[in-house]
Amino acid sequence: MMIVLFDMDGIVLEGPRTDPSVYANAADAALAELGADPTETQRTELRHGGPETVVDRCEELEIDPDRFWELKETYASRGTHDRIRSGERGLYDDVDVIGDLSRRTTTGLVSNNRHETVEFVADHLGFEFDVARGRDPTLEGYRRRKPDTYYLDETLSKLDASEGLYVGDKPKDVVAGTAAGLETAFVRRPHNRDLDRPADATYELESLTELLEIVA
Repeated sequence: MMIVLFDMDGIVLEGPRTDPSVYANAADAALAELGADPTETQRTELRHGGPETVVDRCEELEIDPDRFWELKETYASRGTHDRIRSGERGLYDDVDVIGDLSRRTTTGLVSNNRHETVEFVADHLGFEFDVARGRDPTLEGYRRRKPDTYYLDETLSKLDASEGLYVGDKPKDVVAGTAAGLETAFVRRPHNRDLDRPADATYELESLTELLEIVA
């Protein structure tokens, strides 16, 4: 029985990533809750900057960077869930295949996106995933994103497995999956049509429906 793990953004949810406006609104909400009054430059960097930038700006504003990051992640999840519920961010037409596979083999959803959102999407889909794992809502959790294998390794350990297939839409999905000891499937979506096939990809798919034959 093959274990099949799926990326989320670009595989289940349409588009390669969370809309930047979600993070901008989340940062603004976090800053308001903390009572901070940033300059426009500071606000921009807190909206879209990585961990190091955020830590520096929070120190300038004398607010706790860990608390700011946690609040921003929470508000970003709320904004994302609202967009999914309303249909503003849709699902790909072939995602029902994941449900079919979940009824016949071990499956999981493993994403760089926030863990709260990964759990929400798994529940929203209604598929019987054996595990759903996203990044922890901490600065360190963000640093452990793919191509780091941290979350894939943790998932494989939870499933007591060392082999399987990771399905993604980005070169870093292939890099992480390969490094974790998995076969990989690189799925073509509108946003990655111009990319070369990653050298280590085991499969290149035009649709998730092709997984049915691979798993069979």
